[in-house]
Amino acid sequence: MSDIIRLKAPKGWINDPNGFIYYKGEYHLFYQHFPYAPQWGRMHWGHAVSTDLVHWEHKDIALYPTKKNDRSGCFSGSAVEHNGKLHIFYTGVDYTEENPENINACLNDEFTAAQLSITSENGYDFDNINDKFTVIPPIEDKNIGCKNHTRDPKVWRGKDAWYMVLGSTADKKGRLLFYKSTDLVNWEYLNFAEKDNMGWMWECPDYFETDGKGVIVFSPMGFLKDEKPYDSVAICALADFCEETGKMNISDSWQLLDCGEDLYAPQSNVDKDGNRVVIAWARMPEPFEKNRIGIYCIPRVVEVRNNHIYFRPHPNAVDLFTRKISSPTEAGEGGYKLSLDMKDGEKINIGGYKLSRNNDRITADRSNVFAGHNEIKCVFETPEIKEGYHLDIYVDKNLIEVYINNGEYVLTNTVYGLSDEIIAGNYELYTVSE
Repeated sequence: MSDIIRLKAPKGWINDPNGFIYYKGEYHLFYQHFPYAPQWGRMHWGHAVSTDLVHWEHKDIALYPTKKNDRSGCFSGSAVEHNGKLHIFYTGVDYTEENPENINACLNDEFTAAQLSITSENGYDFDNINDKFTVIPPIEDKNIGCKNHTRDPKVWRGKDAWYMVLGSTADKKGRLLFYKSTDLVNWEYLNFAEKDNMGWMWECPDYFETDGKGVIVFSPMGFLKDEKPYDSVAICALADFCEETGKMNISDSWQLLDCGEDLYAPQSNVDKDGNRVVIAWARMPEPFEKNRIGIYCIPRVVEVRNNHIYFRPHPNAVDLFTRKISSPTEAGEGGYKLSLDMKDGEKINIGGYKLSRNNDRITADRSNVFAGHNEIKCVFETPEIKEGYHLDIYVDKNLIEVYINNGEYVLTNTVYGLSDEIIAGNYELYTVSE
């Protein structure tokens, strides 16, 4: 099975992107996957490859539970290349108490989490029986972190060593844990970082540098406090990391990675041209087809300008939308792109998905294309827009991505039941040219 523009579940369930890397001339993107049903379950790693970040080919399942420390699931992680090999690091979980009615879930949050590694000579073949080993066992020291809620290793190469960041929690406060290794096998705990009033656990951390600035991205659980089912979002902030001490200073001026609040668990990678690129999972309350649930956003290039973090659609995606059309009914498999200028007081209705601009803020309302899910937030707003009026809106029948001023802010929402009618002023419409 193949996907264009956005990677989607081949069947069953997908959530977090994992192991995103450019390796031996191809982009490899793994993903949290329950292949048996369109619901969360005992996690495997699915696998897709691409030569351009927009045409994806699904491959065989890469990781699946085989060891005591991952018998209940292979949770999220990352990948690096070293001496020609692909090294994967991920969280394995072991349920202390399985749900007797569904052994793919645990009872009472009783499980342990460890960090494991596996390698591949070519990026495709993984020996799940003989090649897995634990690099960080479950954490027993509560002053450092939590034995169950510590997960999602992101590994990167520093100046003279390898570094790992893990999401964790201590004293009901989210935190990051930092480790160091010289050989990718033995890991030394260095330090932690945390902030007040930013959720009780920090998932899927990612640290990188771009445009001369350090950026930290993570998904804090219990962050929104709005009594909605999605109580966590992906956020990002400028940060400084000291390799000698493992200390990280995180700016108080954080921002949402996406103002639509559906995107979660983003992971970044450097493309073949040196751009920092991020992909994230769009949460969905129901399948988009009978046995498929889970979509990823368009790959986004991350830039830092004037201490603001921008996310613009990858040029390989932009370059595909060149065939001009007059109606959404003429769009191809990749959906369509809508481009327009929106000044204060103006509105647009895209098949029931409503956008408006008031007081230089963009508001999105998906209420009419999210029937039956009113318990989930439906109205979203950006901060004040400062850099112009231009919107590029990429529309899939189940995902809308609104890029404002080429990434000053982005607003992404999952939707169901879009019509083919567009109500707006002047706009241009494009679809994918294959």
